[in-house]
Amino acid sequence: MATIDLNSDVGESFGSWTMGDDAAIFRSVSSANVACGFHAGDPSGIAQTCRDAAAAGITVGAHVGYRDLAGFGRRFLDCSPTELADDVLYQLGALEALARAAGTSIKYVKPHGALYNTIVTHEVHARAVVDAVKAFGAELPLLLLPGSVALAQAEAAGLRAVAEAFADRAYTPAGTLVSRREAGSVLHDPELVTSRMVRLATDGTLEAADGSTIRVEAESICVHGDTAGAVAMAAAVRAGLEDAGVEIRSFA
Repeated sequence: MATIDLNSDVGESFGSWTMGDDAAIFRSVSSANVACGFHAGDPSGIAQTCRDAAAAGITVGAHVGYRDLAGFGRRFLDCSPTELADDVLYQLGALEALARAAGTSIKYVKPHGALYNTIVTHEVHARAVVDAVKAFGAELPLLLLPGSVALAQAEAAGLRAVAEAFADRAYTPAGTLVSRREAGSVLHDPELVTSRMVRLATDGTLEAADGSTIRVEAESICVHGDTAGAVAMAAAVRAGLEDAGVEIRSFA
């Protein structure tokens, strides 16, 4: 039986502002990318997300990002590699403390938003992220876009690099994500998304935005927790994969 991980971005609420429904989406996913307070999330909300993940048996990962609460971590920050590495290390330490108190711990790291996309090609920031993860715990896998500079650097540094695909995002013919600034970059139809993910898990291919077929090798599939209808979409994707004989299991 083929296996694949389903992950979702969670812990992103802040104070009285609610983002997503973490407890509900935990019924479908196997891994949780928990915000660490730099792009989203506050300590109490993050702690509750960790408790919910532990209770549901969901694997916890650190969703580290640029220090950009106002921009939800979706803006590039031209910080030095030392500053970025320190910021990532700080986030890992904070989340690990809250996770331990909840009876769980960090099992992997996934960069968020602009940081995730930047280190597809930005060698300096990719090295900073890899260095921070290795300093915190060389046993932690890094969840990254296939073909990215960061993935190659993680492997060269002796870290496990895990390739990821996105259920609710459109792809360019080059295998990168269509920018959120472009129309059609985010997919909302659960039936379409499910059929795409079944094809990915069983055939290793996707249809790009221009209609061409691209190969995407991935061990994990992300359903963004802040996408409209995320809970229903995650449930549909899980059901579709299981109906196709694919087992849902965390890579970590």
